[in-house]
Amino acid sequence: MPLHPVAADLLRQSAESGRPNAHLLPIEQARENFEATFAALPVEPIAQIEDLSIPAGSHDIPARRYVPATAQPGAPLVVYLHGGGWQMGSLDSHDGICRALANRTGMTFLSVEYRRPPEHPFPAAPDDCYTAWEWAAAASGRLGTDPTRVAIAGDSAGGNLAAAVTLRARDSGGPAPAAQVLLYPATTFDLERGFDLAYEGVMLYRDEVQWHKEAYFTDPEHAVDAQAAPLDADLTGLPPALIITAEYDPIRPQGELYAAKLAAAGVEVQQSTYAGMVHGFAQFPMLFDEAAHAVDEIAAFLRGRLLDV
Repeated sequence: MPLHPVAADLLRQSAESGRPNAHLLPIEQARENFEATFAALPVEPIAQIEDLSIPAGSHDIPARRYVPATAQPGAPLVVYLHGGGWQMGSLDSHDGICRALANRTGMTFLSVEYRRPPEHPFPAAPDDCYTAWEWAAAASGRLGTDPTRVAIAGDSAGGNLAAAVTLRARDSGGPAPAAQVLLYPATTFDLERGFDLAYEGVMLYRDEVQWHKEAYFTDPEHAVDAQAAPLDADLTGLPPALIITAEYDPIRPQGELYAAKLAAAGVEVQQSTYAGMVHGFAQFPMLFDEAAHAVDEIAAFLRGRLLDV
C-alpha cells in the first residue's frame, strides 16, 4: 500500500523544519527532542499510576505501575520496555502507550526505565531489564498481581530487550514469561539482512541505526551476543509471541525474520505487518487508526494468553 498520508505529511514537516536527525546531534539534544515529540501528545486517563524504584545492587531502576479501573485483584501483569534506540526513551515518552494498553487489557502494566548508553553501554540495559523482570515476577504482593500470569512486552529497542529477557529466563531457569509482545523489534545488528534500503529515511536512517550500535557496544563481539542479537540465538522453548511490524519500516525484516525463526523453532507466533505504517506508529493512536487497531490486537493476544486460561 502507499505510505499513509499522515505519515507522509509528518516526514515532509520534519524535512522542512531543518532539524537534524538524532544521530547528527549531541545525545542530550537528541534525547530532549525525542521526549518533546511525545510530551505533546494527549494521553488517556487511567485509574492509578505509581512511580517506584526497583533495587539493583549499586543503583535503583525507575519503574511506573499502571492499574486500569477494570483490573481485578490478582490481575495479570505485563512488564513493558520502552524503545528509543537504547540511547533515548523513558517512562515519560512511553506513558501514553502503557496507559492505552493497560486500559484495553484490564491488566496491570509495569514500565521500566533501564540504563542507557553511551553512559552505560551493553550489557547494562539487558541486565537492568532482567533484574526488573525477576523483581516484578516475585512482587505480586507489592503489585497486586498474579505471579503465574506475567508477560513481557517492548517496542523497537525495547522489543530487543524483551526478547533478551525471554532468552535469559529460559537459560537461567528464572521466571518464564507467559507471553511476549514485540513491536517492530530490533533483533540483529547485521544491517545487510536487517535493514531494507528501500525505506531508508522513513523514520529511520541506516546511519542512525549504526550510531546506536556504536554507542551501545564497547566490544564488537557484543553485537552478536544473544542478549543483543536474539535472531542468532537458539529460540526453542520460548513463550508464545506476537510480533507487530510496519510496512514502511526499514528494520521490518528484523521482526519478520525473528517471527519466522520462532515458528521454525516450534514457538507459537502471531505476526502482523501493518500496511502503510512506519516505525513507531503504535504510539500515535490519535493520528493513525492502525495504531488503535494494533493496541486492540495486542490486548486480544494478551487476554488470550493471560486471562482465558
